[in-house]
Amino acid sequence: MGARSSFMPGARGASKGYSGRWLVLACFSLVACDGPPDRTPTLADADVATGRRLVTDKGCVACHTFPDVKWPRGGLGPSLHGFARQGLIAGQLPNQPGVLMQFVRNAPGLVPGTAMPAITMSDQEARDVTAYLLTLQSR
Repeated sequence: MGARSSFMPGARGASKGYSGRWLVLACFSLVACDGPPDRTPTLADADVATGRRLVTDKGCVACHTFPDVKWPRGGLGPSLHGFARQGLIAGQLPNQPGVLMQFVRNAPGLVPGTAMPAITMSDQEARDVTAYLLTLQSR
């Protein structure tokens, strides 16, 4: 059996003061660490009415039906009636604001092989569309 290193806390030959200081330093470092900042996108500044207008302007209505858009009513993609109550986006991703904001902009990047194209929109437009989609209830 090999000898223990004297540099390891609690190893033979290490002084009790050294191991105690190491433990205190390690604990202090963990307590002082606040962790990474919360980068979860919020919808606080989103505008639902703008999101509704954007689904028409960006062409979403060409493939999807929306409960409050009478025309056009696309049939290629799934109906978005009751979307706010769905657990999954595209049957694969959790229906959460941050995920949905990414999906409406770049569906193929999140779900390879999807028929939904990437759609050019700003961060604010993605927030607005997301806020609108999360208001859609069943008829």
